[in-house]
Amino acid sequence: MPDSPDKTLRFQEIVDPAVLRASFDAIAAEHGGATPQARQAILAEVKRVNAEGRDRAREMLFDDGGGTLCARRICHLQDVITEALYDYASIHVYRVENPSTSERMTVTAVGGYGRGTLAPGSDIDLLFVLPYRKTPWTEQVVEWVLYMLWDMGLKVGHATRNVDECIRLSRSDMTIRTAILEARFICGERTLFANLGERFDREVVEDTGPEFISAKLAERDARHKKAGDTRYLVEPNVKEGKGGLRDLNTLFWIAKYFYHIRDTAELVGLGVLSRRELKLFEKAEDFLWAVRCHMHFLTNKAEERLSFDIQRDIAAGLGYQDHPGLSAVERFMKHYFLVAKDVGDLTRIFCAGLEDQQAKQAPGISGVISRFASRARKIPGTLDFIEDKGRINLADPEVFKRDPVNIIRLFHLADIRELEFHPDALKRVTRSLRLVNAELRNDEEANRLFLSILTSKRQPAIILRRMNEAGVLGRFIPEFGKIVSMMQFNMYHHYTVDEHLIRTVSVLSGIDKGQETQEHPLASKLMPGVEEREALYVAVFLHDIAKGRPEDHSVAGARVARKLCPRFGLSPHQTELVAWLVEEHLTMSMVAQSRDLNDRKTISDFAEKVRSLERLKMLLVLSVCDIRAVGPGVWNGWKGQLLRTLYYETELMLSGGFSEVSRKVRATHALEALDQALSDWPAKERKAYLKLHYEPYLLAVPLEEQVLHAGFIRQADKAGKRFASTVRTNAFHAITEITLLSPDHPRLLSIVTGACAAAGANIADAQVFTTSDGRALDTILINRELPDDEDELRRGVSIGRMIEEVLAGEAHIPEVIARKNRGKRKNRPFTVKPQVTISNTLSNKFTVIEIECLDRPGLLSEVTSVLSDLSLDIASAHITTFGEKVVDTFYVRDLVGMKITNETRQINIAARLKAVLAKEDDELRDRMPPGMIAPQGSNRRPRAPARAAARADTGK
Repeated sequence: MPDSPDKTLRFQEIVDPAVLRASFDAIAAEHGGATPQARQAILAEVKRVNAEGRDRAREMLFDDGGGTLCARRICHLQDVITEALYDYASIHVYRVENPSTSERMTVTAVGGYGRGTLAPGSDIDLLFVLPYRKTPWTEQVVEWVLYMLWDMGLKVGHATRNVDECIRLSRSDMTIRTAILEARFICGERTLFANLGERFDREVVEDTGPEFISAKLAERDARHKKAGDTRYLVEPNVKEGKGGLRDLNTLFWIAKYFYHIRDTAELVGLGVLSRRELKLFEKAEDFLWAVRCHMHFLTNKAEERLSFDIQRDIAAGLGYQDHPGLSAVERFMKHYFLVAKDVGDLTRIFCAGLEDQQAKQAPGISGVISRFASRARKIPGTLDFIEDKGRINLADPEVFKRDPVNIIRLFHLADIRELEFHPDALKRVTRSLRLVNAELRNDEEANRLFLSILTSKRQPAIILRRMNEAGVLGRFIPEFGKIVSMMQFNMYHHYTVDEHLIRTVSVLSGIDKGQETQEHPLASKLMPGVEEREALYVAVFLHDIAKGRPEDHSVAGARVARKLCPRFGLSPHQTELVAWLVEEHLTMSMVAQSRDLNDRKTISDFAEKVRSLERLKMLLVLSVCDIRAVGPGVWNGWKGQLLRTLYYETELMLSGGFSEVSRKVRATHALEALDQALSDWPAKERKAYLKLHYEPYLLAVPLEEQVLHAGFIRQADKAGKRFASTVRTNAFHAITEITLLSPDHPRLLSIVTGACAAAGANIADAQVFTTSDGRALDTILINRELPDDEDELRRGVSIGRMIEEVLAGEAHIPEVIARKNRGKRKNRPFTVKPQVTISNTLSNKFTVIEIECLDRPGLLSEVTSVLSDLSLDIASAHITTFGEKVVDTFYVRDLVGMKITNETRQINIAARLKAVLAKEDDELRDRMPPGMIAPQGSNRRPRAPARAAARADTGK
């Protein structure tokens, strides 16, 4: 058993060992030790004690907040139960009056349990140590104890080995070696446990320190890679992730193995950690244990991923409150990431001490040769730094104190000399952060060096990340320090704000070096021509610098830029350019994704805001970098295509070419080009076909696609098909295109988008054009999911078939959507207040309705259905999804082609839409028909020419 608990641990409130043993003895006296009735009574009693003990541990966690305390209390509870079960089995069930030397054993805790800590849902890892081989008695006792633990509902990992087997397996299996390293006596034969420990130290540990360290660090690196290789994922794994508990465990394993210590505090005496760093270790461990215990209690299972679903509840359990600009959950997660960063600092400091110690201990002549071969070399141009095995280090311990600018110079030299960092150098940086003060921040040379790092043509993001991890970046730029480890509680952003900014610089660097020509052809083409390269890098680095403030972060960020840029050495012109880019950094992507790019007012308004080709170039590059750095899967080829379209249209207007030819003349030229392209058609058939399309179609659809549409419609007409579809796929745009021909219908967009949602298709764009003979030509663009073209085409055909079934009334949208989403996790922990904005200033011809709400399957179908109920003609619809939030923009007019100017009608439209967004009952919505086959020979007058485009990241 562990040492006697002190007042802080309050073990006696969790379980009283004497009371439990007495109750077991009473059961044995009443039922007989080995009877089924006795076993049933023992199981009932131990379940009660375990449940009450865990409930009390949970209450105490909420009371004192101690994570390590909670883990030790649960471990103590498990120790008492395990010992009581073992004693009962060996005394009352399988009692041996005169045990032989083989009829002895030690019950040992290993793994996390061996460290004396257990989370509520942790596995119980037991090692039953025998003196020799197994005997019937040992097998019976082990089996009885294990089955009782399993019947309690515990997850138990176990092994039964003699001492020789433990030693032999430890030599060959690093996992078993680590388990025995942490072995802790629970009950049984204490001398047997002592014998195992002595032999393990002598026969396994001695002279194998480097081997163990190498294996554990390699294991850690592999674990980090599997978990995403960053400690800044917004849904981190508290146990296995970078900066989590397992990293602290690894440090302790190595320390225990290499330094032969039993407690982390001994590292202070050895000079490996300072007292402050030891306190940091203990605080980090306690916080991570508190989070993990809360997670297990909340989910009632061994949940290690701190997912969005539980972050709010954990924050509340830990007592976090809302502050201006940051919610309670965002404050909690910022604390979490700061702790994860502290774990990284401790790892670097520990590894530096370890390397020094290993170098000192290298034996004999081989050690002398090794030290001579790895002798540090001077770095040309500096006396303060040296190169050691390809790593930069300090020439002497006083380098930073002598000249604090050397802290920035260290990173600058590492960049220009392309050197890694020696752990000792980073340890000294972390311990010298107090030197990064106002004087250093305003030092001209320090700022020149920083700007050189930021705009480096080598690997600026790697150097910035090292500066951030060492704590320098947040101290040198206090505004950056405020967003270090800050997360945003949404599904759109995958990383903390500081990590996002550094990743944005990384994307820009790749474009700058010509490494992204395939993924970003336009940005790569424009980058060499950007005159203010330094300003662009600074804008990219600062664009989210003001996140977490009560005000608009773009406006506040521009103010921060105006303060910082002169400090960095930028001119007044450059400063204003950076401030403008920061303030407008969301504008281009929002316009591209949520506005009608065929509406001239969209282009003219955007051009009025941009005003110059240089700013347009820089904003395009910044927008690409920003979206790319949000997280995996956020950028796709379609977003790139939208940004390119907006760029080219705006470039035309800014250069004066946009207004040279009128819309009518351009439509005439487009019709003539189509006529020429169809020159091999019979004249009569060609003349009839050219009358089918209205001006919006001729101006919006490229000639190549018009020709494909002509062949598609011609083939459908010859086959007498009233519904027809065809599929193409585009790997670069990451898009699959489904083109549909069908009779027109007021609810066409609603029915088609609903069918896509029912088929599980994620809509990227949809174009609906009305022909003069009353038909609709729909092009539905869905996000590509499969890498192979043939597989993706088969998927597209399947989705097209689903759309045709819905159009023909063979499938009912709500039923199919419900069936598609059955069993999927619901009630995501996000809230987005439904908003409806109606504007008559964003377009010359249309009223623009913008809605914002929580995304859900079938949303676009429901919204467009209500707009039809309200007698609104949808000219275009643009749906942009940001994680859990969707922003939908609809260009509409009434049935006589006019804007919606009546205030009462606007209020009614907003109220009906808010009812849909809030999922309130709406009788009119429920009347949506399952299909839309028009009667044979219908003479219905065709609608006014319309074009509808819907853009989305997820099927609505």
